[in-house]
Amino acid sequence: MGFLMKIFTWWEGATIGTLLWSWRNGEHVGTDAQGNKYYRSKTRKGQRERRWVIYNGPNDASRVPSEWHGWLHGAFDDVPESRLPPAKVWEADFTPNATGTAQAYRPQGALERGGKRAAATGDYEAWSPEG
Repeated sequence: MGFLMKIFTWWEGATIGTLLWSWRNGEHVGTDAQGNKYYRSKTRKGQRERRWVIYNGPNDASRVPSEWHGWLHGAFDDVPESRLPPAKVWEADFTPNATGTAQAYRPQGALERGGKRAAATGDYEAWSPEG
């Protein structure tokens, strides 16, 4: 089933076509801490450089670190690995986007938490057009 998923789906990583195109037309420039691989197009006269990422796992744009995001969008030409400052003590490791999963934030009163809201406190007065 894994081979068929690679041929026909894009959300579980790159398809076979993308991998072949990257191998033939791309130049691997780096890999981030999560295993995502970054490519740029081989230089051809009259064409602008294209840049792209092959995700290590599900395709999720939130998995691209900020330094590589800047490189992908052409904010600078150097590969980020050559210009990274040392990591700070307070910097947190990457956590995936939890939206739509069991780990997603659910506030008090959300249906997934039983749907019971706190009672109104009386400090709110509804607007009416007549008053």
